[in-house]
Amino acid sequence: MPAKDEMPATLKRSPAKARRTWAKSHDSAVESYGEGERAHRTAFAALKHSFEKVGDRWQPKKQKGPSDPQAARSGKAARKGGKTYGGVDVAGNSRKALYERAKGLGIRGRSSMSKEELADAIAKKQ
Repeated sequence: MPAKDEMPATLKRSPAKARRTWAKSHDSAVESYGEGERAHRTAFAALKHSFEKVGDRWQPKKQKGPSDPQAARSGKAARKGGKTYGGVDVAGNSRKALYERAKGLGIRGRSSMSKEELADAIAKKQ
């Protein structure tokens, strides 16, 4: 299984279901697109529908679905790229929940940040 050699450390510390999701998606993408960045992006896109990055590992989301506006796109619009939030589930978390996570991480200026700014700050701090 080629994905095992390519698996990022954050996934190695994550639940088995997250590892299986990423590996299966990665291996399928390698068959379709070849080895490289596109296979990794495809695997992470699949992973982010069911898991979100919390600290140094991926945890199951409360509700499945796209984690940010970029993940919600498909087809040509998705390939154009867009803003992502480093695995932080912006769509599935309230501003208050993101604020509490930012507070726990010691992020300064969090009280005046928007939901998207909180997600960005959390992604950078993790």
